[in-house]
Amino acid sequence: MKKRVNYIIILAFLLNAGLSQAQDLISAKDFAKIMKQADVVLVSTRTAADYKKVHITGAVHVDHHNLYKDSGVENMIKSPAELAEIMGAKGISDTKTIILYDDGSGKYSGRLYWVLKYLGAKDVKILDGHMDAWKAARKPVTKNPSKVKAATFTPHVNKAVLASMAEVKKGGAVIVDARSTEEYKGTATSKTLTRKGHIPGAVNIENKKMLDAKGKLKPAADLQKIFSAAGVTKGKEVIVYCESGVRAGIEFLALTSILKYPNVKVYDGAYLEWQSVSGNKVDK
Repeated sequence: MKKRVNYIIILAFLLNAGLSQAQDLISAKDFAKIMKQADVVLVSTRTAADYKKVHITGAVHVDHHNLYKDSGVENMIKSPAELAEIMGAKGISDTKTIILYDDGSGKYSGRLYWVLKYLGAKDVKILDGHMDAWKAARKPVTKNPSKVKAATFTPHVNKAVLASMAEVKKGGAVIVDARSTEEYKGTATSKTLTRKGHIPGAVNIENKKMLDAKGKLKPAADLQKIFSAAGVTKGKEVIVYCESGVRAGIEFLALTSILKYPNVKVYDGAYLEWQSVSGNKVDK
């Protein structure tokens, strides 16, 4: 009987370990163990100014603003070929393990996480707790820029994670607005929007609800309660948007990697595109 109990305990441990590895989050402790491996690349998605002040040793810098088209709707991503060229120039390959971190908001790492998933990168993770967790673990930081050896990034575009305006209009999906309640209701001050409010039928789940007070992603059970309470269930197609696509990424990660929702997309045109088309209705 004792042997059977031990076997069950060991099996449960292995199953939990496998589940943890399947999630696209990595702790500061676990990252420190692999950071010097040749097939691992660390990416700071913080601002250029913050990167110059201090960054995790060995990190390269990618500014999400450089990923967008020069004209048209603000913050819509460039072509896969252009994005792949940017990644390769930073030493990021689609075959490497790519670790992302930001200022603790999850916004910028989440944005790049989704972009890389769209490009078909095989192994992308976010450093849980970001720079604060790294410093708390007393791991090495520097202000010296990392030497970058160019790599080849071959895009394998995953169209299943990108939603167009036409798909949003089609209906049938649960639309999730990742902005603040004030933005959702159209009461927030804005210099970029001509029509404030939200896409009709969208439910409001602010991106900040994904993280705890330390900037770490909340446990799966807590995340599931948040989404379930808003009617966002696994059996439905889910399309997440914010104002410009940046804040939607961390919710995409929570839904796909942590909660294992099978059909989740980000509306890249976001509310900026939606409200710019006069024929599109806006709710408040």
